[in-house]
Amino acid sequence: MLILVLAGTKLFSQDFEVSPVKLYFSAEPGESQTINLTVKNHGNKPETFILSLGDFLIDNKGTKEMLDANSTKNSCANWLSINPSFVEINPNESKLVGVTIMVPNGDYSTRWSQIFVRQVKERTSFTVDEGISAGIGVSPRIAVTVFQSPKSNSNYNAQINRLKEISQPGDSLRKFSVNVENIGDKITQCKVYLIAASLESAEEFPADTVILDTYPNSSRTIFLELPNFLPKGKYSLSAILDYSNAKTLEGTQMMIEVE
Repeated sequence: MLILVLAGTKLFSQDFEVSPVKLYFSAEPGESQTINLTVKNHGNKPETFILSLGDFLIDNKGTKEMLDANSTKNSCANWLSINPSFVEINPNESKLVGVTIMVPNGDYSTRWSQIFVRQVKERTSFTVDEGISAGIGVSPRIAVTVFQSPKSNSNYNAQINRLKEISQPGDSLRKFSVNVENIGDKITQCKVYLIAASLESAEEFPADTVILDTYPNSSRTIFLELPNFLPKGKYSLSAILDYSNAKTLEGTQMMIEVE
C-alpha cells in the first residue's frame, strides 16, 4: 500500500481546522493509496468530530450541489474508507485521520467525492431533533473534496463553442458568454480568454483570463468582458481555450464592431 502525505490548503470553522481540503489520489486499478487528513481543535475544551462520505454535482454555472454518498455515476465514495471516522481531540491539539482508496481491478476512470468533517455538540433533551441520538447534535461542516484518477489515464480533451454577446443596455463593458466542454476523462484546469483583432490594422487586444476546473462529460458557461479602450472599427473576436501543454489551443470566433 502506497502512503501519500499532502500539505495543502486549510479550511477553518469557528472552532476547528481541517487540512488539506483537496485530496488527489492517483491509484491504478487494483491498487490502494492512503492520504492523511489533519483535524485540529481550536476550542478551549475537548471536542468530538465525525467524518462521513458524500458526493456532489457541479452545474454549468459552477454551482456545487451536495449529495448523499454513492448517488452519482462518477462517485468514488464506495472505494473510500476513513480511519478513524469518529475522533476526540483535546484543546489546541490535532489528530491524523487516514483516508484510503481501493480502486477495483479494470477501472481506469476519473472519480470524485467528498468527506464531511462535523463537530459534535452536546444538546439538551428539549432541543433534540428526530433521528439524532439524545444529547448529541451536529454543527456546520467542512467539506474535503476527493479526486481519483490513475496516472495511466491521460485522456485530456476539451472544446470551446457558442461564443455570443450578452451585453445589456447601460453596461460599462461589453460582455460575452462561451461554452467549455470537457469531453475527456480527466478533471482539467482550463484557461479561457478573449482576443480582439482589428480587421484594419491586425493589432490584437487581449482580455483577462478566466481559470476554472472542468469535470469529465460536463460543460461550463464562462462569462468574459471586453476591454473598453478599443479603437472604433471592426474586429474578429476570438475566445481561446488553453487546457493542456500537450494540446494545441482551441478557439471559437465571431465578428463585432466598436462604434
